[in-house]
Amino acid sequence: MAEQFPLIQVIDQDGKLLDDSYKEEITRELCEKFLKQLKLMRALDEKMVNMQRQGRIGTYPLFGGQEAAQVGSAYALEENDWMFPTYRDHAAAITFTNSFNLIANWNGRVEGNIDDSGKKVLPPSVPIATQLPISAGIAMASAYKGEQEVTICYFGDGATSEGDFHEGMNFASVFNAPVVFFNQNNQYAISVPIWKQMKSETIAQKAIAYGMEGKRIDGNDIFAVYFETKKAVDKARKGDGPTLIEAVTWRYGAHTTADDPTKYREDDNEKHRLNDPINRLEKFMNDAGFLSDGWIETIESENESIIEAAVKEFESMEKPNIDDIYDHMFEVNPWTIEEQKAAFKAFFARRANG
Repeated sequence: MAEQFPLIQVIDQDGKLLDDSYKEEITRELCEKFLKQLKLMRALDEKMVNMQRQGRIGTYPLFGGQEAAQVGSAYALEENDWMFPTYRDHAAAITFTNSFNLIANWNGRVEGNIDDSGKKVLPPSVPIATQLPISAGIAMASAYKGEQEVTICYFGDGATSEGDFHEGMNFASVFNAPVVFFNQNNQYAISVPIWKQMKSETIAQKAIAYGMEGKRIDGNDIFAVYFETKKAVDKARKGDGPTLIEAVTWRYGAHTTADDPTKYREDDNEKHRLNDPINRLEKFMNDAGFLSDGWIETIESENESIIEAAVKEFESMEKPNIDDIYDHMFEVNPWTIEEQKAAFKAFFARRANG
């Protein structure tokens, strides 16, 4: 079955162009945009891990290594399209919205779930696969209203073991919904490797059961991600139905900062770093003559300033109102909630007074 779904690549691990048909489309401007954003997202991921270790945010889900899959697919969308990210898709959401508001989510702030860019981005989905049927429904509604909007729905390999995955795929297929199901196959669902989850050779082949197109792409090749996702988005916009994309990638870090991956997977990051999405793009740009002296240092400095400004804005937020936890569940709080609220406030008062 893997032969029917070959891994689509535009550049190889050494940055060599494999498909000349894209030669005219891969401009210096496009490469610079991609590389700057990839580096910005990796720097953000590293910053967030450091902040978690310093106690400045709570548990954090890392995405380092998956930047090309997220950035490339997000750039394939248009202004009015819909995005359904998971808890690990910061790079996709930030690339699409140009907003860092979601980082507040990892300090327990409800504001982090509210996109402030005006884009149609849903809050990060933490329950596994629940976003797939909803994204199919949003896409169906767009089609019914005659709107030219496409929905992209992100999920991991573990989500394909959930019933919601199959329900979302089936509804999208039956109703020809304009949705792109974008799977990031990073080889593990928490502590379970993909070979323990399924006997299918690929995730892309699961599209066959639903009569939709399935593609398997190199998720660390940002050109393959961008061009193939754009094809799927354009197809959906024309009314030609949904697509399942499997982007094969690798996450360098732990599942979250609360996880220890050494307990269940080999430490073979060095092998996977040979296929690093940022290094591959840099090699291609260098060979193409797109890298000028000092340019990378300049964008890295600019990225650092962008991240520091975003963190400063986040840490300058007013402290949350404790009442918010309790006052938005019922029209009139029952005595049990009022009792909990009083006890919680008393606890903080005692702690404040030493």
